[in-house]
Amino acid sequence: MIKTYFYKHADESMHHDVDLNQVSALLSDERNLLWVDLFDWQPRDLQWLGRIFSFHALAIEDCIYDSPRSKVDRYEGYDFFELHALRYNEDSDPEITSEELNVFLGKNYVVTVHKNPIGSIGRIADVSRKTPHYMTKGPDYLLYAIVDGVTDTYFPIIERISARIDELEVEIYEHPALAITEEFLSLKRTIVLMRRVIDPQRRIFSTVGTGTRYTFEVHKDNVPYYMDLTDHLERISDSIEIFRDLVSSALETYSSYGTAKTNEAIRMLTIITTLTATLTLITGIFGMNVPLPFQRTWWSTVVVVAIMVGLCFWMIRVFRKRNWI
Repeated sequence: MIKTYFYKHADESMHHDVDLNQVSALLSDERNLLWVDLFDWQPRDLQWLGRIFSFHALAIEDCIYDSPRSKVDRYEGYDFFELHALRYNEDSDPEITSEELNVFLGKNYVVTVHKNPIGSIGRIADVSRKTPHYMTKGPDYLLYAIVDGVTDTYFPIIERISARIDELEVEIYEHPALAITEEFLSLKRTIVLMRRVIDPQRRIFSTVGTGTRYTFEVHKDNVPYYMDLTDHLERISDSIEIFRDLVSSALETYSSYGTAKTNEAIRMLTIITTLTATLTLITGIFGMNVPLPFQRTWWSTVVVVAIMVGLCFWMIRVFRKRNWI
């Protein structure tokens, strides 16, 4: 499905569902801006669009085959971006998935390509149906709005992951179980995927304000927007690094806690075994069929029982003195 949003600078008007076969006439004025949004597409739709805008075959191929890594490539007359949105559902397996978003950024056009609907693009499209708010500052500003909208969707995921880590850190001590380990491992996979998605995107936009020239052209009036975008991505990246360390530390703590509880159980069982083995030895000796002195007198039983009780108290005292119990 193809949706088009065309801003005509001459009368500052918005037009929709324009004829893309007339793209040369639409873009004859460099102050005009055309946004083409292609989603739920078939390869033939993408190839048709590529012929209209003269996109390189390698860029078309990158759109067709998903890549887990974000990047930006410079072609003659346009830049090609591979970005990723994230979908998070705690009850699904896997709980987080990435949605590839491809963007062609030209001098006065933007083409977005994605298989499934992306909420941030939908919101920008809804506004663009009514007003030219996102279309009046150039294609680089529209790109910023799209990427910033995608970036904003990361923050609720970050907040939920932070809350889950806090909850699991409490459950480690209250309800230790195999399920907690599985939960931590699931969180670890989520954090790894987020890091793999966000770090390359951060590097794409991280040259702002450093004096280094952008891989793609950005109008000087729009540089502050990209600085803000970079700040958001840096914050998210820092949070992911912190979460990774917290999850690793929590897993180590959980493992140590489990080992400590196992050692405690083994220690108690060892003490019980020592006590019962000693008593069993004494009763075994006096229970043999071999005749022993005083074996058939009633007071010998009292003496043996007294010895057994005395040994028990003595061993318990020694264990406590050495802090074994």
